[in-house]
Amino acid sequence: EYYNILNSQLKVPVWFPIDPKLSFDQNRGEYLNPERFISDQTDFQQFSAGVSLPVGRGLFIDQRRATMKQAELFVDMADAERVKMINKILLTSAKDYWEWYFAYYDYKLLAQSVEIAQEIFDRVRMDYQFGEAAVIDTVQANITLQNRMIDMQQVQIRFIQTGLRLSNHLWNEELQPVVLSDNMVPIQSENFQLVPDRETLDILREQAENNHPELRKLELKRGQLEIENRLNRENLKPRLDLNYNLINAPISPNGEDAQFLWTDNYKFGLDFSFPLFLRKERAKVAKTEIKIQDTEYSLMMRRREIQNEILAVYTEITNTFTIVQQQLQAVNNYERLLEAELFNLESGESDLFKINFQQDKLIESQSKLLKMQANFQKLKATLYWAAGIPYLNYDLEPETVDEE
Repeated sequence: EYYNILNSQLKVPVWFPIDPKLSFDQNRGEYLNPERFISDQTDFQQFSAGVSLPVGRGLFIDQRRATMKQAELFVDMADAERVKMINKILLTSAKDYWEWYFAYYDYKLLAQSVEIAQEIFDRVRMDYQFGEAAVIDTVQANITLQNRMIDMQQVQIRFIQTGLRLSNHLWNEELQPVVLSDNMVPIQSENFQLVPDRETLDILREQAENNHPELRKLELKRGQLEIENRLNRENLKPRLDLNYNLINAPISPNGEDAQFLWTDNYKFGLDFSFPLFLRKERAKVAKTEIKIQDTEYSLMMRRREIQNEILAVYTEITNTFTIVQQQLQAVNNYERLLEAELFNLESGESDLFKINFQQDKLIESQSKLLKMQANFQKLKATLYWAAGIPYLNYDLEPETVDEE
């Protein structure tokens, strides 16, 4: 046996650039390199404890610290992505709710029109039986009744479909999906007159500038790239590591306490390396800087798109509100026309055809008004989504009700 070499080390990675290191060596043999000589007084065993300190590359940042800093930014990035996904789900839920709202009140409107058409048909049939109406009038009244029933059934189907679509967002405390029951209906909304003012718009634009999830993600991505670029620039420096190790101190290989002297029984070393051309390191720096510049352009572009999107939605809200008010006036005018036709009918100056025509126009205008009101509410939710407001400014905490 010429020689036998045993070396085991334990390195402890820490946040600071100083790396603590423990080492155990056992070297023996007739032809052992004198550099590895260990006295037989310790059974050819040697214990050492020391540190390694980079004074060149790795002094200010290294791969370990860069990864830790990037991981911290990734946590914030994941939080921004979570807010973005929740906002998207809430926006879809809000739109589905207002579709359900419109379908229900549109169904109530057509159900009321069916009742009116049924009363007209019964009255005309009675007039025909007493010889005060022609048979063709009963046919016309019956056609109107049938058309109204068909329209009501179609809207009823849409109401059921929108309810099922809304049920996709409903879960109980045990995370089991639930379905809207037949006796559940949307509450009549009174918020159709609430329009965001210019002050609210300025607040939303400022909050979007500072805390929009997509902008936040791009800023954090830029931060990660800047850390990577800092690491790449650090790798342009020469590597110079200082190593200091105490030998058989403060304990000996057999476990006994040993005298602790900095100037005795120690090993000191210096590691130096430096690439001649630095092609790889310079390429990484150039590549990272291009990525940072691309992220900067994406951030500027997305910031402008978000601001324009907020302005577009706000403009659509204000215009829709004006249209809703005009449509409300149109509904009032159609109601007045219908009342006038009914008065003329009692005076013998109108007929069933005119009454049906005016009533159809009134129902059409009322249904159009309901749809505009539902779209108005969806636009308000879209405005908060475009601004990236967390949870669309909804209060997600469940309300508590005191039982009496």
